[in-house]
Amino acid sequence: MPDQINEKFLVEFRKLIISYIKKGFRFILIVGGGKTARRYQAAGAHVAGISPDDLDWLGIHATRLNGHLMRTIFRQYAYPIIITNKKKINTKTKKQVIVGAGFEPGSSTDLRAVQLARAYGADTVLNLSNIDWVYTKDPSKYKTAKPIKTIDWKSFRKVVGNKWNPGANVPFDPVAAKLAQRLGFKVIIVNGLKLINLQRILAGKSFVGTTIG
Repeated sequence: MPDQINEKFLVEFRKLIISYIKKGFRFILIVGGGKTARRYQAAGAHVAGISPDDLDWLGIHATRLNGHLMRTIFRQYAYPIIITNKKKINTKTKKQVIVGAGFEPGSSTDLRAVQLARAYGADTVLNLSNIDWVYTKDPSKYKTAKPIKTIDWKSFRKVVGNKWNPGANVPFDPVAAKLAQRLGFKVIIVNGLKLINLQRILAGKSFVGTTIG
């Protein structure tokens, strides 16, 4: 949801995921709120100066709407209930796709991805973002910004800090980063619009993106 729903992307994403399901893969897809979340948060803040918790809840409900769309397009393969609370993290299913969304205030869906990865025995999270790399600085503001191919958790957390701010635009949520570091996880950040990267990662090949951890 970069602005409007990116149907072209969803068509190609669906094809790719199904092709790997047929190879025996299973997927946990955690969906963010995109521009929908930011629009509602901006409107609420502008009109009434609402609390951080309410800003988070607006974003959470946006993730759930997007999550329902994701579950719908994978209906044949997907567990029918979106994972939206901690009690459901250890859901057992033979379905090939599980869709998750936001749970509660205080963190982003990045944390949910790490928690679900832990629950299902994975140790790597793929973060499909709108950037090719994590950069040393904001590349939209600084021409001297340089891409980072690999970075350890200690160095990465110096960049993003330790606290979560609703609507924050960081490569990976600071709360999620803290847990991923503690668990010894890797997080791979790639440009999700360039699905060739996701395909290359799933195939165990080289890719364009940043590996944290």
